[in-house]
Amino acid sequence: MRELIARIEPVDEAVRTSTAQLLDAKTKPRRSLGRLEDLAAQIAAVRGVVPAGLEAAIVVAAADHGVAAEGVSAYPQEVTAQMVLNFAAGGAAINVLARQAGARLIVVDAGVAVAVEHELVRPLRLGSGTGNLAVAPAMSVDLATKAVLAGAALSDELAASGVDAVGLGEMGIGNTTSASALVAALLGVEPQRVCGRGTGLDDDGVARKAATVARALAANDVDPDDPLAVLAALGGFEIALLVGVALGCAANRLVCVLDGFITGAAALVAGRIAPEAIGAMIASHRSTEPGHALVLEALDLAPVLDLGLRLGEGSGAALALPILRASIAVLNEMATFGDAGVTDAGR
Repeated sequence: MRELIARIEPVDEAVRTSTAQLLDAKTKPRRSLGRLEDLAAQIAAVRGVVPAGLEAAIVVAAADHGVAAEGVSAYPQEVTAQMVLNFAAGGAAINVLARQAGARLIVVDAGVAVAVEHELVRPLRLGSGTGNLAVAPAMSVDLATKAVLAGAALSDELAASGVDAVGLGEMGIGNTTSASALVAALLGVEPQRVCGRGTGLDDDGVARKAATVARALAANDVDPDDPLAVLAALGGFEIALLVGVALGCAANRLVCVLDGFITGAAALVAGRIAPEAIGAMIASHRSTEPGHALVLEALDLAPVLDLGLRLGEGSGAALALPILRASIAVLNEMATFGDAGVTDAGR
């Protein structure tokens, strides 16, 4: 873990500045492409150079949660494995959106209750689901560390294959409860502020989730200044693996494209472990989950999109990728004033 953290450096602010200057030289009024220009400069700063394109992969990590026994989801636990097989068959929303975005999809079994055996599912299992965080730690610190390092190794592999950007996605019945507990613990906020409808809970279900998170915080007296311990006590195997993917992205100078609330919780943990890792992150969208706005504020990230999404799976990351690619295309393909023979008014 120390070696991983040591590899993470700040993004290249000199490249960000030079990229902004390059955009100012394009045939348009200064800053007229607004946020698109910020995204282009951010991507270049992360990569350390203006990339020729944006080769992307989306990692969807799946796992089960012991806290599902508390009735915190509108769906039964067996749906996790069923959806992983749906991912493998190409029939889920993320399959459609990843195809549209031209992104590779990597599906990982990080700890589904019953192992999913399929040639298109990567077996990086940490166990058969976590313990019930409402009564005891979800996993040991050693297991959380193993999960983080497995995720970082996956980022290393993607970097070696020529990927520039990695979208984070997840699947796991009960994982919005785990994410809510993580965010409540790390930000020091009341459970009611971070608990939403998840997979479609009614008002009673949301109240039950908030009460479960409150019990989890009482049962696990964790120090918010020890993010790995918080992750072990309150996280999930898929969340822990995505913490590692986010850290690995930063270590490899890959753009880390966050999805919604649950990947946001993983990003929050990653940022507490290695604050410089936040510089590599782009928030694809703002979820309808109430805790997500708090996470984005804590990370100081502005979402690219706000479409009322709450699906997960990496769906928001896939939707944002064409916009990120467009920002790089402007850098590489748009003429400058000098090239086009257009007078620059300097404004």
